[in-house]
Amino acid sequence: MRYNKIRKMDISNGPGVRVSIFMQGCVFHCKNCFNPETHDFKGGKEFTEETIEKVLELCSKEFIVGLSILGGEPMHPKNREGTLRLAKAFKEKYPKKNVWVWSGFLFDRDLKDEKDLKYIDVLVDGQYQDELRNPMLKYCGSENQRVIDVKKSLHQGKVVLHEHEEKVLQTV
Repeated sequence: MRYNKIRKMDISNGPGVRVSIFMQGCVFHCKNCFNPETHDFKGGKEFTEETIEKVLELCSKEFIVGLSILGGEPMHPKNREGTLRLAKAFKEKYPKKNVWVWSGFLFDRDLKDEKDLKYIDVLVDGQYQDELRNPMLKYCGSENQRVIDVKKSLHQGKVVLHEHEEKVLQTV
């Protein structure tokens, strides 16, 4: 498994100031993807235990409210184990901080049975669709994507939108 880059302070991929890691490799190749340099599974740098330790150290600052895991495709079978290992290590060390993951895979079709999904707080799911692009969306690029509260969804056995997303949908 490989990753493309780590942002030490990111304010554009989730709420608050966060650390973001962009996993390397994606099979979707969405038209006008914002991050095409992450598509090649052979690109980037090797993802190791030292990478996890580095991310956890960067997250130790009090002003960091969470970790964002993007791509590429963090939930591709080649990346899923490492992504979930990082999410688990993060939640064990920082239980009051949150983990957001962006994936082209759908929660209810592709991911809901993944045992370690419980370490993810919010999942933005669905492939970016350029024809549904909407720059007014806060954490999505296109209108087909959903901002999902993973813990509530797992508990209720159905997709439950994150409270922020519910407010957005009610005002549209």
